Amino acid sequence: MTIVIILLVLFVLGVAIGSYFYMVRQKSKGYNLIKLEASDLPPKAEAVEDDYVQLSEVNMHYVRYGTGAQPVVLIHGNGGSADSLKELAQYLAADYSVYCIDSRCQGKSSNPDVITYDLMAGDVYEFIHAKLSSKPYVLGHSDGGIVALSLASLYPDSVGAVVSCGANSRPDKFKWYFTLLVKVNNLFHKDKLNDLMLELPNFTPEYLSRITAPTYIVAGEYDIMPLEDSEYLHKFTAGSRLAIVAGADHSSYVSGHGGRIYHLAQAFFAEQPQGVPLAE
Repeated sequence: MTIVIILLVLFVLGVAIGSYFYMVRQKSKGYNLIKLEASDLPPKAEAVEDDYVQLSEVNMHYVRYGTGAQPVVLIHGNGGSADSLKELAQYLAADYSVYCIDSRCQGKSSNPDVITYDLMAGDVYEFIHAKLSSKPYVLGHSDGGIVALSLASLYPDSVGAVVSCGANSRPDKFKWYFTLLVKVNNLFHKDKLNDLMLELPNFTPEYLSRITAPTYIVAGEYDIMPLEDSEYLHKFTAGSRLAIVAGADHSSYVSGHGGRIYHLAQAFFAEQPQGVPLAE
């Protein structure tokens, strides 16, 4: 009898999981569903600089790949570091100077205790003006995608183009299981990085409407937020593009394998003006 019950439970779980993937795939067909292949990649470059820059509140650690004239800034996700997007940086280095930064309170950067997405965007703004002379292209994943959008909204004259991967508009837009995981984790390990995800951001239409840089909103087909939330970001970011990566989860197409997001980012960046001076 026990074996029968176990088999029945497994059958029900299998049906539920299969139904979920089927429903998401049917919904995905209404979006710009794309496939990303990790092929025809340039050679991986080694880091040419590993250093710190002192900002007003943060001693920010960064690693640079490549020596191209046009800068690119890569921003990692929650709890990550400059290594999170290292593989993507190594490929982009064939054409750009790519800066992988450690956000405040994470990686090797200093910990000023307080963290919000707007504060992190302010740190990136300071980094840009401390290290660069032209507007960078910015790509962020997860929390980094949120920071990239915040940067483009708060400091629109400091960004040449934005690729935002896996960003959500509000905490209540997470799928229920992810919110539950973060809350349970917070019970055993209270952390301001968990609180950050549970409390912010709050991307209103007005906030997003201030973005003027060319913007690409990207999400995985089976991401931790519904496809409708990515559509929301796209709808209220004027002139933006939207792509849903077929078969991908929250990270597999970007931090999980930088070679998959490389061609999308490279093609989008290649369309943008290079060497646009920063405003004083």
